[in-house]
Amino acid sequence: MSPGSLVLLLGILGAPALGNPGPLEDVVIDRYYIPKICLREVQMGDFIRYHYNGTFKDGKKFDSSYDRGATVAGVVGVGRLITGMDRGLLGMCVNERRHLIVPPHLGYGSIGVAGLIPPDATLYFDVVMLDIWNKNDKLQITTLSRPERCNRTVENSDFVRYHYNGTLLDGTPFDSSYSKDSTYDTYIGTGWLIKGMDQGLLGMCAGEKRSIIIPPFLAYGEKGYGTVIPPQASLVFSVLLVDFHNPKDSVFLEHLEVPESCKRRAVTGDFVRYHYNGTLMDGTLFDSSYSRNHTYNTYIGKGYIIPGMDQGLQGVCVGERRRVVVPPHLAYGENGAGNKIPGSAVLIFDVHIIDFHNPADPVEIQTVYRPEGCNTTTHHRDFVRYHYNCSLLDGTRLFSSHDYEKPQEVTLGANKVIEGLNSGLLNMCAGERRVLIIPPHLGHGESGARGVPGSAVLRFEVELISMEEGVPEGYFFIWHGDPPANLYEEMDLNKDGEIPANEFSTFIKTQVAEGKGRLMPSSDPEKVIADMFRNQDRNQDGKITSEELKLKSDEDQEKVHEEL
Repeated sequence: MSPGSLVLLLGILGAPALGNPGPLEDVVIDRYYIPKICLREVQMGDFIRYHYNGTFKDGKKFDSSYDRGATVAGVVGVGRLITGMDRGLLGMCVNERRHLIVPPHLGYGSIGVAGLIPPDATLYFDVVMLDIWNKNDKLQITTLSRPERCNRTVENSDFVRYHYNGTLLDGTPFDSSYSKDSTYDTYIGTGWLIKGMDQGLLGMCAGEKRSIIIPPFLAYGEKGYGTVIPPQASLVFSVLLVDFHNPKDSVFLEHLEVPESCKRRAVTGDFVRYHYNGTLMDGTLFDSSYSRNHTYNTYIGKGYIIPGMDQGLQGVCVGERRRVVVPPHLAYGENGAGNKIPGSAVLIFDVHIIDFHNPADPVEIQTVYRPEGCNTTTHHRDFVRYHYNCSLLDGTRLFSSHDYEKPQEVTLGANKVIEGLNSGLLNMCAGERRVLIIPPHLGHGESGARGVPGSAVLRFEVELISMEEGVPEGYFFIWHGDPPANLYEEMDLNKDGEIPANEFSTFIKTQVAEGKGRLMPSSDPEKVIADMFRNQDRNQDGKITSEELKLKSDEDQEKVHEEL
């Protein structure tokens, strides 16, 4: 029988002070263990929970809450306990331990309790205080840490994901999300949580840590919960809010860095190359393109990526840095992805746009400088010399003709350079400077090239140094007028009936020098003439006969092969 239940006998037998109380004595209190931290002391009218052993002077036990496997709960100072206990418990802290010696007149007096406590018995109690609360108590919230950046706090109807350790007021643990290796996920303010937690999580930031002390009437009250939470127990939760969102949330954008010059913004159907770090709301990194040293390349607005990123990349500029916060219903939903993205997780992408283009884009040409009096411009098949610097749109330098001893040389339309550069060099004057923006389908395509990433937009700074008028495709030499009527006889300089390589070369060079014709432009004219001779020397015997020599125009008609 407990001191709390023995009070019923007092009502029947009368107050213990009746009879001979003997000399006045007070309760003797021995505070043999006092916690270093005492946030609250028992006062009159407080509800308390405690364990005790009750013995007589000789050590014989007459009652114990431990033996019943249940703590004692009651109110101090309202006559429900024997007077000695009421006095002896005042001022106790949670986890404090006391020895109490209660004289008879403050216990059960001269009457005692039949069969349990003899008359005029002095009672000895060993008490540990486990819980203190009052009906006027409110939720106690202590912020342990709070992120410097907090753009938004929890409101009713938000869905939260948090970790927690749950203990009783004396520190006894009853539950922990960490032991389950999973956050606790729920809606706020919808009745899915005890009232104290519903209130205690309001106003939290993602990443914030709180201690929340919940009185029993905002927790599990008189019934407790299972075997782990006793009736009338105050609860202490140490909470870390991992993330939260609202089902009505859309993508949240934060423009971290936007270039001053932004001539174009990405739209649906554009192909975007970007770097990113992907984190959870608590800062946990789940993925990064930087770790792979490779951009993420995709079309936007086409459903190739999660809806939140499809939306979040709309309107980006080349070079922009943007933070995209994606709620789970626009990301991986309740199931998450793999072992790095939990279910219902909010995702944060810090994105750096490297470049973007549209498959329909032409070469973009910006004329930086064009000489006055520019009457002659480059055309298809012209031979040009030019300097260039090539880079990615983020400024990464790739190649430069200035690294070599002389300019780059090429015949336009000969498929020796990428299509976009070939187009960008057309209609230029000598001395003209241009900037060319070349989309990958006119550059090195999806596969890229040595030193050039796949699907990369290229930026060329070009300066045309010189140009030479070209010849039609398939020709090595063209006549400015009609060729000689007796071409073979003219070419046979020593009139021996055959034309060796040196005679052929001398003849062609003479025609060029006299302005009667021109060679295909090249940095090596001798090689062009040698190729011409080889084509005319059909049997490869080192000389050209009259039967072998044919004009290119005649060959085109005969569909033989290409030459003069």
